[in-house]
Amino acid sequence: MAGTKAGAAKTALKLKEIYGDDYYKNIGQRGGKNGHTGGFASDKVGKDGLTGYERAKKVGQRGGKISKRGKAKKNEVTQ
Repeated sequence: MAGTKAGAAKTALKLKEIYGDDYYKNIGQRGGKNGHTGGFASDKVGKDGLTGYERAKKVGQRGGKISKRGKAKKNEVTQ
């Protein structure tokens, strides 16, 4: 089962059972905080006065507002 989708799902369930539901969130945070580039999980305040998380949030909001993707359109099949 190793190397398959089923195996990955089973492993994910086991890891969450052992370490808690926020297991993947925590390991991601550790990686971001241990990095030396000041990534999104960084608590370091940059030149703009924002932490990495706050900066990512603002940039994401800005990108979402100027998104060129319109509303979803339903395609109706006519017969």
